[in-house]
Amino acid sequence: MRKVNLKDIEDWEWKSPGGNYAASFKGISEALGRDPNSLDLAKRHPFDLELTRVPPGKPNFPYHSHSAQWELYLVIAGKGSVRDENGTTEVVAGDAFIFAPNEPHQITNSGEEDLVYYIIADNPIGESAYFPDSGKWKVNKLCDERVVLKGKETDYFDGEE
Repeated sequence: MRKVNLKDIEDWEWKSPGGNYAASFKGISEALGRDPNSLDLAKRHPFDLELTRVPPGKPNFPYHSHSAQWELYLVIAGKGSVRDENGTTEVVAGDAFIFAPNEPHQITNSGEEDLVYYIIADNPIGESAYFPDSGKWKVNKLCDERVVLKGKETDYFDGEE
């Protein structure tokens, strides 16, 4: 058995260059030995578990969809709004929701405290993402290198900030 306690996992803070997007993450699966860069499925694990905190007033990422990845969310604190192709839905602690491949989504903290949720994703090899607001694609190469395209290679935040 592999075991880890959340207090022993460092937060990885992420913020876009212009400050429009922000979140911090605890990579629980990676703390349990998941190697996201491995092509060996036994080392990659069949799913990834992460604890995410989004500060008040911030979205986690630009509005996007995944080509092959499933994402399951469980909100444990705070409140937020989830944007999808049908509009926005408010979420609070205790709410669970899921996005299938090709379902665009974005989570924004609409409260005054951190929005905290767990996310479980299957992280398939060869995953790509589409950003409907800016019309570009993110293409992952092997070993977690990324290429972002908009007719030609561009920056991840092009058209987002």
